Amino acid sequence: MTAQLACDVGDLEPGEAMRLELDGPDGSPVPVALVRDEDGDYHAVSDICSHGQVSLSAGEVEGCTVECWLHGSQFDLRTGNPLSLPATKPIPVYPVQLDGEHVLVDVDVTVDAVR
Repeated sequence: MTAQLACDVGDLEPGEAMRLELDGPDGSPVPVALVRDEDGDYHAVSDICSHGQVSLSAGEVEGCTVECWLHGSQFDLRTGNPLSLPATKPIPVYPVQLDGEHVLVDVDVTVDAVR
């Protein structure tokens, strides 16, 4: 696992999201939505909605979900599973770790691959 610096802890307030492009295993950019849920926990998911191919980081964060701004599908930030239509396919979830004041994300694997 190769965790990359995503941001500093103070860069996101609870209920906010930001778009990142991190280096994938082959060096190509991986679009990531880094989300801080309303409880203050950090989550990293694909920034691309599995239904509408739009940026999830531009959507609304509620509890432990992010909502696609285009069609309203909600995704669970812990599992990537869609919680409402029209999305039916999950989105990738990436491991997040805190290192002091830094938030690190590993896009080399998905959370399902770690379990």
